[in-house]
Amino acid sequence: MDRLPVEVIGNILSHLRAARDVVIASTTCKKWREACDKHLHMLSFNSDDWPVFRDLTTSRLEILITQTIFQTKGLQGLSILMDDVDEFSASAVIAWLMYTRETLRCLFYNVRTAPNVNILDICARQKLELLVLAHNSITGVDPNYQRFVFLKSLSLSYVNISSLDLNLLLTACPKIEFLGLISPEIAINDAQVTVELTSQTLKKVYIEAISLDKFTLEADNLEKLHLKDCALELFELSGNGSLKHFKMDDVSILHLDIIDPIDDLEIIDVSNFTIIWSKFYQIISKSSKLRRLRLWNVVFDDEVDFVDLESIALCFPELNYLALSYELRDELKEGVLSYSLQGSSPMVNVTALDVGWTVLDEHFADWVACLLERCLNLKKLVIHGVVSESKTHVECHMLASFTSSIVQLLRKYIHVDVQFVYE
Repeated sequence: MDRLPVEVIGNILSHLRAARDVVIASTTCKKWREACDKHLHMLSFNSDDWPVFRDLTTSRLEILITQTIFQTKGLQGLSILMDDVDEFSASAVIAWLMYTRETLRCLFYNVRTAPNVNILDICARQKLELLVLAHNSITGVDPNYQRFVFLKSLSLSYVNISSLDLNLLLTACPKIEFLGLISPEIAINDAQVTVELTSQTLKKVYIEAISLDKFTLEADNLEKLHLKDCALELFELSGNGSLKHFKMDDVSILHLDIIDPIDDLEIIDVSNFTIIWSKFYQIISKSSKLRRLRLWNVVFDDEVDFVDLESIALCFPELNYLALSYELRDELKEGVLSYSLQGSSPMVNVTALDVGWTVLDEHFADWVACLLERCLNLKKLVIHGVVSESKTHVECHMLASFTSSIVQLLRKYIHVDVQFVYE
């Protein structure tokens, strides 16, 4: 270790990240002290890293952070995540940011201050490439003054911001590629709670825990869109057809409107979602390049709606992974099941298949058998099931019957790797 250049030691210590570990390591020798002072790139203050943080007074904690930061030179990454700490003084936080802003590339900031600190004013027009901001308030965005020329990734969690300021903030980031929104507090300007975003450079968007009347996203180069735990009356997406990965998890959308074609779509992952299959299929039916399709715990809004396996086989010839959960209404089960299984078009490229049930019945094994017949080159099958703790005699009989049927069925597919996953 003595022969290592001091720059290399600084790089090694930067991977420790946690400020407490870095400070302890710096006491090893004079060379390591120099590495921390002059060649440390990353420093993290996290209330979860060291429980003692929670026991210190806010003023004492401010002094420790100030001393540690001011002993460094040229920090490129700074993380200050203080979830369980009372409000810091704005002057202390401003001092930390002003000292490091000229060299910072990454900033993770979750600090409550009194009064609120305007991060945009302090960090704009610098070299920041990644900004993760939480529990803050953003108002009066001026894209001409508060400009982030190098910023590629922006994440906002529990941030108070208006729709207009959010759109202006995107405008102030001409190279932005990723936008993450988690439970933002959107300021209401009128009777409708709406968000309209436009970006020519965005490639990935992640939205979680947001409730709006209308959400409009115009992104010509968008490749991945992930919606989670959202309630939207209208979601409208427009672009140049660059979307490749579309994921929705536990989302309620009354009207899903994808204006431009999504012919290049490769991955669709939908779970815990209520849809009208015919309308959803109409949106994705021209995605002939689709490789992965997952429809899990999907509830159909139409009483006679169902997933048509024949349409999937014909429209998605390049599909290599398929995941379907067995969800059918009892009163329509036999008729809809037989209709949805009509046809015999093979899924020749499907090598991995996931199937599962929420409520097991006598038709599930037949449904799995039909899927296996279509997947001629299947290599792996995963069967997911929900088994209640207290089972009635009927449920036990049903599970035993399914086990016998599936064992008999799989004797025909000895080349397939089979796994069972029970909850």
